[in-house]
Amino acid sequence: MIHPAPTSPIAPTLARGVLAASGPHAVIEFPNTNYQVHLVPTAPITSPVGKRIVGTITARARRVDVVDTGGSFVEPVAGRPRRVQGRVVAIDPRRNTIVVNAGVPIHLVLTDERQEAGQFEPGSLVSTDVLDGATFTAQ
Repeated sequence: MIHPAPTSPIAPTLARGVLAASGPHAVIEFPNTNYQVHLVPTAPITSPVGKRIVGTITARARRVDVVDTGGSFVEPVAGRPRRVQGRVVAIDPRRNTIVVNAGVPIHLVLTDERQEAGQFEPGSLVSTDVLDGATFTAQ
């Protein structure tokens, strides 16, 4: 469902959405998208269903590839994330993670031992499959 975009700025590494359902998986919808992303909460979510929620989405990435064409997306539109493509907005070499804006910011933990976060440049367009178990940590 498309909602008006919030106007108050937050860090580009934080995801802001509306909690659509809570339980073993949190279903979060994001403004100006049709996304209904199913995530595993890292702690109990105290926000009521239907209210805004801000936090961090983290997923374990398979091999991350730099691509030349395409847009930003999370596949599928509804369900657990399986594929992510977008622009790198932050790098954390210490934790070996990159943050990708795929319509919603997702922290990708690099699991391919041949890759390090320092190999990626902010602004690069990257694409990857993600492993099951993407999480949401409320702020």
